[in-house]
Amino acid sequence: MCEGVLHPLRLQNLVREWLLEDTSSFDFGGGVVGDRRCEFTIYMKSSGVLAGIPFVNALFRELNLQVTWLQKEGDRLNPITEIAKVYGPAKSLLLAERLALNILSRASGVATAAARLGDIVKQAYWHGTVSGSRKTTPGFRMVEKYALIVGGVDTHRYDLSSMVMLKDNHVSLSGSIEEAVQSVRRLCGFALKIEVECRSLPEALEACRANCDVVMLDNFEPEECKRAALTLKLQYPNVLVEVSGGITEENILSYANPWTDILSSSSLVQGYHTLDFSMKVTPTRGIAHSLDCLD
Repeated sequence: MCEGVLHPLRLQNLVREWLLEDTSSFDFGGGVVGDRRCEFTIYMKSSGVLAGIPFVNALFRELNLQVTWLQKEGDRLNPITEIAKVYGPAKSLLLAERLALNILSRASGVATAAARLGDIVKQAYWHGTVSGSRKTTPGFRMVEKYALIVGGVDTHRYDLSSMVMLKDNHVSLSGSIEEAVQSVRRLCGFALKIEVECRSLPEALEACRANCDVVMLDNFEPEECKRAALTLKLQYPNVLVEVSGGITEENILSYANPWTDILSSSSLVQGYHTLDFSMKVTPTRGIAHSLDCLD
């Protein structure tokens, strides 16, 4: 189901760009091993959530490699686990190796971090939504946002056109929160939600009076956040309340109050821990190996 959100052409173009970045001219190592056909095994060597398979599949398709996955996207695995067998020309396998491992290690790192945060609030029976942010790695946003979905949390807005967020600089340049909201509403119409980043309760109330859809309480302390969210919900029950700024695994429950709808954390897509994967030649069973590694 997760893979269905990815556009196939965008996916293929993305892996082509990555391949060209990694091998801009000659592949000297590939020249050493040539086109003899081999089997490689991919191992997951960290505990966590497996993610990134559609991107790796697109990479293998580009290089005419065949893959058999032994585990599924979103599986929670312990080391050391065989996750795939890959077949094809040796030089293509080696060309794909580092890129495939980079994709898996980073996507799985995001998905694992997301799953941990989601598990914490679920176990506390909090009603709201955990979300990532737009603080993604340039050129790698699709992977990181996709991995949030695999990990079971919300992606937040994908880019500047998928939801309007008015931050402090927008407000400063517009003159007021009310003017900023009214101006952008004329541009985006009814189809997009408008969120306003607020640094105080008075700013949040002004945003609600201006008919925004989402109020972000930015860098509030937990108790301050709870009081502000309650005040907003009592006066504007239909406005979504998001809390952001410094939310981590250690403190997320202190922000998970009944009046907050969304907890967003940039740690899910910025500074996350990568997982360890490796890709090795599958040991052959004598000279007459079925994949004819020496043809």
